[in-house]
Amino acid sequence: MKLEVQETKLQGVKLLITDRFEDYRGELGGIYDEQKYFAAGLTTKFVYDMVSMSYKNVLRGLHYDNHTTKLVQCLYGTVYAVVACCDETSPDFGKWQSFILSDKNHHQLYIPPKHGNGYYVISDQIIYTYRMSHSHSDEQFILAWNDPRYNIRWPTDKPILSAKDDIIPNK
Repeated sequence: MKLEVQETKLQGVKLLITDRFEDYRGELGGIYDEQKYFAAGLTTKFVYDMVSMSYKNVLRGLHYDNHTTKLVQCLYGTVYAVVACCDETSPDFGKWQSFILSDKNHHQLYIPPKHGNGYYVISDQIIYTYRMSHSHSDEQFILAWNDPRYNIRWPTDKPILSAKDDIIPNK
């Protein structure tokens, strides 16, 4: 597995590019190789994995907490992923960046604590994975997807939201 690490506009957030072997049978590739990630300076110990399946026009997130590092990837389909700095002590507070994650580009995002992440489903269906440094907890914060302090540009203004994510933004 090849691993290329690229810096992003947000301090601590990394765009990771992996590869796949492809032939007439399909594709084969790694999701995580601790030795390669540690050699690249990404020394987080991950302890919990989650997977999400979502349909077109669903927007999930933006969720974060104060202690969890995440490694996320879209294994099937295509998403418009957003990472936003929610750390009020950071010079990056209020900044965000978007990424296209898909089963074709094999990109991953390495997201430090205090950064909200969410995604909007572009394709008909997606499978999205989360690898986390801490077990999932109820101490999660939610940044409204349309919070005017962040002014995030999403591909839609009428996403399908869960009740948890359909919150009134701070004004």
